[in-house]
Amino acid sequence: MVRVIGATRLTRITGEDSCNSTASRFGIRATDLGIMWDDGRGGVLAAFGDTYGDGWGGHGAGPKSADWRYNVIARSTNTDLDAGLKFDSALSREDGMAGQALPGDRTGVREHTVIPTAGIAIGGRNYLHYMSVRRWGMPGVWHTNYGALAYSDDGGATWTKSETAVWRNSRQPWVSRFRRRDPGGHPFQMIGFAGVLDGRAHLLGTPSGRFGAGHLARVGADDLLDPAAYEYWTGTGWGDDPLAAAPVLPAPVAELSVQYNRHFDRWFAVHLDEQRAAIVLRTAPELTGPWTGGEVVVSGADCPGLYGGFLHPWAADRPAIYFTLTQWGPYNVDFFRADLA
Repeated sequence: MVRVIGATRLTRITGEDSCNSTASRFGIRATDLGIMWDDGRGGVLAAFGDTYGDGWGGHGAGPKSADWRYNVIARSTNTDLDAGLKFDSALSREDGMAGQALPGDRTGVREHTVIPTAGIAIGGRNYLHYMSVRRWGMPGVWHTNYGALAYSDDGGATWTKSETAVWRNSRQPWVSRFRRRDPGGHPFQMIGFAGVLDGRAHLLGTPSGRFGAGHLARVGADDLLDPAAYEYWTGTGWGDDPLAAAPVLPAPVAELSVQYNRHFDRWFAVHLDEQRAAIVLRTAPELTGPWTGGEVVVSGADCPGLYGGFLHPWAADRPAIYFTLTQWGPYNVDFFRADLA
């Protein structure tokens, strides 16, 4: 069993008071998430969610007038992770500040924002999974139009939304008048890429919101943009219906990050456990499980309003994990190390 010895906050990585001075350099005064993956070109890309510049309110997201961008992407090449996640550059717009990587929906659906959930580089192409958020609901509950993929063939400088790789959310989570939360919804609205195994990309997906379970899918490494090529783990084998996928990570799972740790010879899943108000680490010998119940890595008692927990891809051979963590109030991202045994 892998256990957590302790977690250390190394540095803040966004905001003007961070190691990256992102307000003056990139126009990023406040943002969240920080989803990382190796870009296949000697760097790590980090995707952030709703981002604000001058006029940011100082607590939480908004206002919309504060140079709001749905998402931004920064790039890092530093290998001394204990010094923090240091950015060399950000995908920029004409004024040199960080620009929006993925635009809004152009099909006419009601949409509030476009939030990245995972990234991976395969064969010289970068893929970015995102969710089209229709509306925010009660805390921990939101409704998506769909989860989808975008791709970049120039190292993340420009992105194209795929017209085919779209998983529409025909079922939605709901909250009853008794405040019961039904995770419901399409099980692959948010994902965590696990990597390429035997020529297939593997990923774990969850419904929108923070109360669903994790489900497993795989697809040929050259077929990520073809939904018909995906297979979904049913509990006994692989099928072609995402709605028939069996949970492999019991609920609640949110903001999932998946990685194979070579030091421990185990799969790691780091995510927010909303019921425990904590970032937890779960491990398994196989992606199909069985997964552990989860060791607390960082507690909400120590970091109120925490979420995220996205793993750095260059630390998969160590007896430790390095990850980003967001707190709602400061609405900025910190970089952590957790030592393991």
